[in-house]
This record gives sequence, structure tokens and C-alpha cells, in this order.
Amino acid sequence: MPEQSVQTAGELRARLVEQGARWSVIERLADDEAVPRPSLGLEPGANLTRAEDAGRVDLRALIGRESGNPHLTRRRAAHGLLPATGGPAVTAARPTAVDWRSRWGWPWITKVKDQDPCGSCWAFGAAGLVESMARIEHDVWAERSEGDVHDGLKFTCGQGSNPETALDWIKANGGLADPDCWPYSPPPATVPADRRDGWRAAYTPSWDRSGRTVRITDYVRLGDVEQQKVWLDTVGPLTACFDVYDDFFGLGSGVYHRTSDHLAGGHCVLVVGYDDAAGCWLFKNSWGTGYHVGGYGRIAYGEVKIDYWAKCGLRGTNIDPWTKRRLHSGNVYESGNGRAHRNFELLATTTGGRLQHWWREGDAPFPWARAAAFANDASGQPAFTGTTYNRNMESLHVTTGGRLRHWYYEQSGGAWRDGGAFGPGDAAIGSTPAFIQSDYGKPGNFEVVVRTADGRLNHWWRINGAPWTWNDGGRFAAGIAHYGPALVQTRGRHLDLVATRTDGRMQLWWRDDPNGFAWRPGEVFGGSATSAPCMIEGQYGAADEDTAGNYELCVAVAGGRVEHWWRGNAAGAAWSRSAVFGHDVLAVTGMLQGSFGFNLEVIVLRTDRQLQHYWRGGTSRTESGGSAGWHEGPVIGPA
Repeated sequence: MPEQSVQTAGELRARLVEQGARWSVIERLADDEAVPRPSLGLEPGANLTRAEDAGRVDLRALIGRESGNPHLTRRRAAHGLLPATGGPAVTAARPTAVDWRSRWGWPWITKVKDQDPCGSCWAFGAAGLVESMARIEHDVWAERSEGDVHDGLKFTCGQGSNPETALDWIKANGGLADPDCWPYSPPPATVPADRRDGWRAAYTPSWDRSGRTVRITDYVRLGDVEQQKVWLDTVGPLTACFDVYDDFFGLGSGVYHRTSDHLAGGHCVLVVGYDDAAGCWLFKNSWGTGYHVGGYGRIAYGEVKIDYWAKCGLRGTNIDPWTKRRLHSGNVYESGNGRAHRNFELLATTTGGRLQHWWREGDAPFPWARAAAFANDASGQPAFTGTTYNRNMESLHVTTGGRLRHWYYEQSGGAWRDGGAFGPGDAAIGSTPAFIQSDYGKPGNFEVVVRTADGRLNHWWRINGAPWTWNDGGRFAAGIAHYGPALVQTRGRHLDLVATRTDGRMQLWWRDDPNGFAWRPGEVFGGSATSAPCMIEGQYGAADEDTAGNYELCVAVAGGRVEHWWRGNAAGAAWSRSAVFGHDVLAVTGMLQGSFGFNLEVIVLRTDRQLQHYWRGGTSRTESGGSAGWHEGPVIGPA
């Protein structure tokens, strides 16, 4: 590392005035304060591809297909990257600016983080790329752990690297895990400052890591600046690396041009946009929000070798079930299967007490197909989910004998396995249990709530480790209708459920964990419900990865229709009915929000015992519950 030169904020400000610079020093620094020197981390030149070696790529071959994100499909069509439709090709001009922090009225970038004090910018750039592409391609917040790749590579705190090495490791090691699986952990305060560079964390992620990673395919190296801008417009952000001179540490607002001759090292960031009018790249740094403007800065095209090295992009992310666990309810969920990693998986009853697995391909024309059938004692519709056990599918149903039975699809063996019967002997026959994987324990516990014959609710849970026993969590509530409840775990970590009462109204119940894990009654709303509700915590209202999204709920009501309700969790809003849709509906059996433009997807059982799909276009809904936009989808098959 070159010898550091110490400068004050006032000295740097004077230099900028003298040289007529177009940028300013961080406002929070007083003139007599030294400009701080946060950690860098680019290993000079190693495993980095030069832009001239990457050259131009075939964008049509790489991204010339429709995206689940309708905005990206339109942008690709505007660039002439999609297959011809028979008419004349029309190529629109590239926009003069792109900013992924907010496009089309939605946020796409996770919050700014801080790598301090380790030289791990390369890990933060790679993790930020995976996070942003998971959001852009699948409409979910999927915070990832920089520690997973940093410590998985067995790097010390002071050891530099680059995004290509990080992405290579992520691809080869089954993806990038969430922070709760293995966090980014800089040296503790007990480690002396002169020993921090050599400090290394042990790497012992939770043993269900294979079901908690966002998987990636090959990344793309882009060397041509114009193609980099097209990628930013039609796909998403890029990693970038550059030289750092002393003045860069003080960058506040404005477009950075170098004024110093003292090279401090190299650094990597996430490029989240560009601005041709200002002649700059917009980047997300990993030094916390106190740098630049809220952690985001601007750097001029071609400056300090930012365009000397190729920038890296991703497409085709494959989201883990842990990320999606709040986004589905009932008998349907979206898996990472299929070419686009967004197949729908559906489980429903068939003849003879058996269960039929259906699935829908995640690409047009979106056909539904039958898979395996199993079990012989299902009395009603099952609950169905994907879990962190190597992304296994897991189901629960009430048996004809009033018990609960667990089945799971073992990915490694490619077969359904009977997990055995448990629970009360008086579960309401024909009802549907609520079933989730919570974050109590690692791997997370299974949580089940079922309606019992006495009109109450019974909670059961399983620690997901030896001896794998189910535990009775007690009964609560009264006057619950036959159908069954819907269950979620909130971002505040307690359990929420909504059940239909015998008077046709719905009621929320929540578990008070600090006070004996007791279930408490909540608000009552609605009326004339004739099925169990399906409830999710969706992406509306979730302004970032830590903010609670709205509850979205669908339930069958008298007259064979479906009511959609929502509650604004972040704002503390009351339940509000958004729309009434459908016809000849006996029950709502499943609900999800998946990779199709924030659409809501609902499965219903009709009075003729056919399963049918309904969906609502995400772009037609306002945060305040405006136009619903529900559409009638195909009839899937009998149940």
C-alpha cells in the first residue's frame, strides 16, 4: 500500500476551488478535520479482466428474451434485442440517464452497508450485484451476506480481491447465503488494531445453507462503455473497480474528477446507473451512509481507470425459498425450478384421498402439467411450501382420521417421502392447516396451526434437528369456522394468523412471544366469508429489505366470489377491501406474489371441483389500494 498522505477537509476544499473541480467535500466534515480513510480492498490487477480484452458481447444472445419484469421486456424491445415479431424493427434511443435506486416508481437497490474495517469492497460489490438482480428479476428483497463469500474463501480481514473472484466462488459453491445463515463479521473490538489485517473468521454457516442461497449462473464481463449503458438500461447494475487517490476519500456531492497525484490503492463498487448529461457513473459504495451522498457517489466516465477494467453483470438469478417464505400461502408457491427459475408448484387433492402435484412453467405459454401423485388419506386441501432443506417441497394435510400428516419431496432422491402423522386426533376433517417455516432456530422451526373439531385453533411446532419431534403449542380462540387459518411470521418475528369465524367474519390473532408465547386476539373485519383465507406479507409497502410489506389476503365469500383485502403494515393502516372478483368459487386454496411484475397470483377451487388460476397485474395497483386489475386465468384441472 502506498504511504498515506494526511489532509484536512479544509485543505481539500481549497484544492477543489483552486482547480475548479465540479464536486464538493463531504458536508459533515469540518475544515480542521482530517479526511477519513476507510478501507479499500481491490487486489491490484489479479483476476480482473481488462475492458479491451472483454470487448463487445452479443447482447441479443445473452438477454434477447422476455423478462418476468415487464419494464425490462419493454426496454429490451426498445433496443431491438427481442426476437422479431414480423413487423419492422423499431429501435428507440437509449435513455440519457438510468438510476436503479428508483425506476418506474419502485425501489430496487438494498440499503448501503459498511465494510469497515476490512478490505472487502469486492465482496460487497458482488453481494450488492446479487441482491439487486434478485430484486429486479424476481421482485423480492433478498439481502445477502458478504461474509458468506469472504469467509468462505478463507480470506483475512486485510486481504484484497475482486468481484470476479467473488462471483466465481458464489457460482461454484451453490450461491450466496443470507446474513442469518452466516453474517459478515469484522474483527471484534478485542482484536488490536495492528492485528486486524491478519484476522480471519471461522466459516461455519448453518447446515441448511443449500436451501438459503440465491444461486447464479455465469456472470458477464462487459468492456464496451455503450454496451454497459445498454445493460444498465435493460438488465441491471454492474460491478466496477478503479484506482483511488487521496482526494476520493473526501468525495461528497458532484461528479468526481481526480485532483490528487497520490495513489492510495484500488476499490470496487456497484454501478447502479449513469447520467450522460453529467458525464458520469452513479455508484453505491460500501463505506456507510456518511460518505458521498447517503453512500452513493458519482464518478466521471473514464476517470481513475473506472472504464479500464471490464464491469460485471448478472442475469438468471435463482431465488431461495427462505427469501420467499412470506410471499405465499396455502397450496401454491413459486420455486426456483425451470429455465427462468420461477415455476409455480401446486399441490391439491385428487381421487382416493391422494394428493396431486401440479406445476407451471415460468415461461410463455405458461402451461400447467401434472407431476406425481402420492398419499391416500387426505381429507382436504394441503398446505404446501418450499423449505431450506436443499429446497425440498414440504406438505401437510389433515387425514381422514383427524390427524396431521407430513410429506416432503426429497430433491436429492427425486421422490416423495412420508414424514409421518402427528398432532391432535380431532383436527377438523376436510380443513386445511396453515404451515410455515419460521426463523426460530437454525434451520428454522416448522409452525403449524390447524382448526380442531371443537372450533378452536391448535398450534404445533417442530425443531428442525434431532430428534425431529413435533410439539403441541396449545389451543386458543373459539368459534372458528371449519375451513382453517392463514399464518405468517412477521418481520418483528412474532406469528400472525387470520381465521374465518362461524359468523362469517375474519379475525387476526398474534402470538405474544415475550409474554409466555400466548396468542392474543386482534382486529375483526370482513363478513360472509365461506372459506379459509390465504394471507401473505407481500412487496407492496416494503420500501427496503427491512420494512414490513403489506398483508394481502384473499377469501371466498357468499355468492361464489373472492374478496381481496390488504393492510398497510409499515404505516399501521387498517384492513381495507380492495376488490371482489371471480365466479363459482368454492374456496381460495393458495396465494403468492412471485416473479411477474409484483403480480398477485391466486388459486381457487370452483364449485365444479376444478382448480382455476386468477392473477392481478402488479403495475395497476397503487400503494393506497387503487385499481385492482384482477384477471381470470386458465382452468388447471380437477381437485
